Amino acid sequence: MDLFKINNLKKIYSLVSQIVPSVYAIGGCVRDSILGIIPADYDFCTPLPPEEIELCIKKAGRKPYLVGKKYGTIGFKVETEPSVWQYVEVTTFRHEQYLNNTRFPTVVYIKDLKSDIQRRDFTINALAWNIEDGLIDYFNGLDDLKNKVIRAVGQPKERFTDDPLRVLRAGRFASQLGFAIDPYTEKKAKECSFMLLKVSKERWMLELNKLLLSNNPRVGLEFLMRVRAFNWMIPELALQYNYNQNSKYHDFDLWEHTLRVVENTPKDLILRWSSLFHDSGKPFVATINPKSGVTNYIFHEKVSAEIVLKYAQYLKWPNDLRDSVYDIVKNHLKEDSILRPYDLKAHKL
Repeated sequence: MDLFKINNLKKIYSLVSQIVPSVYAIGGCVRDSILGIIPADYDFCTPLPPEEIELCIKKAGRKPYLVGKKYGTIGFKVETEPSVWQYVEVTTFRHEQYLNNTRFPTVVYIKDLKSDIQRRDFTINALAWNIEDGLIDYFNGLDDLKNKVIRAVGQPKERFTDDPLRVLRAGRFASQLGFAIDPYTEKKAKECSFMLLKVSKERWMLELNKLLLSNNPRVGLEFLMRVRAFNWMIPELALQYNYNQNSKYHDFDLWEHTLRVVENTPKDLILRWSSLFHDSGKPFVATINPKSGVTNYIFHEKVSAEIVLKYAQYLKWPNDLRDSVYDIVKNHLKEDSILRPYDLKAHKL
């Protein structure tokens, strides 16, 4: 039985295997093809070392893209239709580890497919396929796909220790796919979330951007809060959890309000980062009115905007994202603010 609901992968595999022998389609492109989603990326793996992959590509008259060569990854383009080109990447079987407190992984090349698959993050991403063997599923990823579960390959603590970014990836996939996270995997993610401090901020941003642009960012953000990832990454957001706003204008605690604003906004990166940070200054300006007993948050928008500037530098945002989010957050209480309708909608039941 053909598991693929779309056939793009078979066609691209055929083109790639004519250039680089002994390849397997791996990871997201296999997962998405089974789910009926057109893959955003096409990744392949092979026992060939990077130098041989590069040589095969050159012999086929194609240009190799070498930016990932030090990690065993080489890209090139295949022509899927006349004048229609698809970028693909082929990676040598490998294992990754963080050593000596570095923020980027050390890569060790290995020889067999199962060992390569064994080091991957989640079972739904540990699926491989080629034309000869069909689907290769060592860790019951197909069952987890059917049951809509995100589960670590093997021992979750080992997977998160190998690459702590996987804590963020779990939340991102939950948001993108609408899957639940296996409870034991979540437990170990919480134990390991402090290790995110070993990971480069650029890699944080890649995952956070994808999460925020998903169809259901709430799911991933709630997961990151539960596993205490924000305690290590953006402590100002961690303060919002169960924070009673004590305000006649709000029915929700601060974190629930923030989540509702984020999910109400269109899938626009500037708007969703603005939503996430728009009330981050509230805990720092809170004062209780002695007459009414309610809490006021005067100038919280200004403090929130300063927090945006802090994290724009820390997370290495591009200038246009920094400037746009800063402006929206600083002015989000004004009548003509682009964020105001989504903010007001998240005030009351």
